[in-house]
Amino acid sequence: MSLLRWLGAWVRLALQSAVLALGQIWANRGRSLLTTIGIVIGVAAVTTVVAALTGLQAKVLEKFAALGTNKIYMIPARPEGKAGRGLRWYQIEFRPEQFEGLREHCPSVAQFTLVATSGAEVRAGDKSIEGVQVWGVQPTWHAIENRAVELGRPFSPLDVRQGGRVCLVTPEVRDKLRLDRDCIGQWIVLAGQSFRVVGVVESRVESAGFEGGGSKSEVVIPFETAHSLWPFRFIFAIATSRSPEVSDEARAELTFFLRQRRGVKPGEPDTFRLEVVEQYLRQFKEVALVITLIAGGIVSISLLVGGVGIMNIMLVSVSERTREIGLRKAVGARPAAILWQFLVEAVMLCLVGGLAGVIGGELLTKLLTAMLAFFTNMKLEQAYIPGWAIVLSFGFAAAVGVFFGMFPAIKAARLDPIEALRHE
Repeated sequence: MSLLRWLGAWVRLALQSAVLALGQIWANRGRSLLTTIGIVIGVAAVTTVVAALTGLQAKVLEKFAALGTNKIYMIPARPEGKAGRGLRWYQIEFRPEQFEGLREHCPSVAQFTLVATSGAEVRAGDKSIEGVQVWGVQPTWHAIENRAVELGRPFSPLDVRQGGRVCLVTPEVRDKLRLDRDCIGQWIVLAGQSFRVVGVVESRVESAGFEGGGSKSEVVIPFETAHSLWPFRFIFAIATSRSPEVSDEARAELTFFLRQRRGVKPGEPDTFRLEVVEQYLRQFKEVALVITLIAGGIVSISLLVGGVGIMNIMLVSVSERTREIGLRKAVGARPAAILWQFLVEAVMLCLVGGLAGVIGGELLTKLLTAMLAFFTNMKLEQAYIPGWAIVLSFGFAAAVGVFFGMFPAIKAARLDPIEALRHE
């Protein structure tokens, strides 16, 4: 019971000190505003930076999610150093037969597709487009890339077996070539070869992903057709693991499988590389965390500057209220109560500044988002001040109040009551 009474007494003292502190802040509104300006700027800067980085991170993670975090890109690559200098390209490039039996030997792989790619001119009537991206793909490509056929149909098994000259176009190609909105059955000329349009495929996600980003003008044809017409074109493969958690296992299985099928002997370097999206996602999260901590630490310096202002004004307050302190001590106030009163006043000043800073940070975040959208077309609509940033801002502001308010509070608590009463 004595412990409860002691705690209750301290809570009452804290509340009374807080009310007195707010009264002092209100009585000296102008001075308090100027005193807390450093805290306000510091908290507003910290919260705005964190909100902007949070929005940017959410945007990038959204792009990664659209790209597919369980994807593994298999790309032929020349080994570094002496091992790669003597190799010709025909020894490095992928050939379709090297991927036969992949699903059976790689249990962690859910799906995979071979992809042949090149740039070409596309014509329809008197309209033409230069540098159109041509993809030769297998039927699983739609599920792997999450790109459905909006109009028409995907490639049939007959198209695949016979290497049919059929194609899918993106809405951008359809519109630029002035094809009908329902362009199914119309013909286009691709690199001098006629292809019949059987569908309109969704445009790729606007992201500089692992396929190079860039133009949305694309034509998709069956992989077998692309390989029979242009066997020298660049070929790579895309696989998906059964889940992002087993991406490392899938990568190891694919590495072993490709080394075996490509005749890479033990001790020799790989003649290909595997790029796992999940790996880049983890690296991005780590970099984003480091950037957030560094940026937050830099702008937090203004909080320390604000703390110096708090200490100065509290020293002035002690000097102005010396007689009041002497009177309170003369009627029995203990030094601990005096120290507590001034310490709470310093903390309340910082917390009021912190509250104003959070409000200012929210306004600055909205302003920054609007300006970026207007001037750079970068939309950070997911930018927001996370709860942990608000709690951290208030906690840091309170810590600044305690640290910089302690010296004035100790000075007030140590005043001699007789000398204090004589103070003019």
